[in-house]
Amino acid sequence: MEPKYRRVLLKLSGEALAGEQGYGLDPAVLHRISQEIKELTESGVQVALVVGGGNIWRGARGSAKGMDRAQADYMGMLATVINALGLQDALEQNGVDTRCMTAIEMRQIAEPYIRRRAVRHLEKGRVVIFASGTGNPYFSTDTTAALRAAEIEAEVILMAKRGVDGVFSADPAVDATATKYDQIGYLDLLNKGLQVIDATAASLCMVNNIPIIVFDFNKQGSALKAVMGESIGTLIGGGE
Repeated sequence: MEPKYRRVLLKLSGEALAGEQGYGLDPAVLHRISQEIKELTESGVQVALVVGGGNIWRGARGSAKGMDRAQADYMGMLATVINALGLQDALEQNGVDTRCMTAIEMRQIAEPYIRRRAVRHLEKGRVVIFASGTGNPYFSTDTTAALRAAEIEAEVILMAKRGVDGVFSADPAVDATATKYDQIGYLDLLNKGLQVIDATAASLCMVNNIPIIVFDFNKQGSALKAVMGESIGTLIGGGE
């Protein structure tokens, strides 16, 4: 089968890297994720990654406890770099050529983010990991994913969730009557207040007509199914 999407951006939460321990990095989880990404590259798909930092530090949480918001957000950006380096190591141990690019310069460990260079890496078959968010406080890694997807002209954002297979009318862990959407428009998502991604990210995707597939990354092979065009999770946008 030929992939439906040739260039994708995969958004991973920091919590997804922690595994059952709930914090830090779980080497077994990193290994499994790297194998899933390797499957994508072997199918001919160009893959970029944005990873969160919630398994180490959340800027919003620090701000809520009295920290300066900008300072707390910068700390969160540095947490994403730790996660990006962990992913890079796991991918390279699985034989995947990888480049890590940061919006905050730290040349000893990663390349500074340059859009044209990132695109060139993708064209050469390298997985590109975008770290340190947008480089600015007050913006989430969801917004980073939307921004980078637009910049590199990704055809879709794969929004990987842990244990939640799509967008629901309410939190399925709390409300047993919650129903799953197979597809939902950006405006419906915003109007219903469904907090799968933040409003800034959703708006940016809507303006640039970038579809988002929200799916359960814990299910083996789910990312590959998504890029092949199989109906999994929830499709946001894609036709509006």
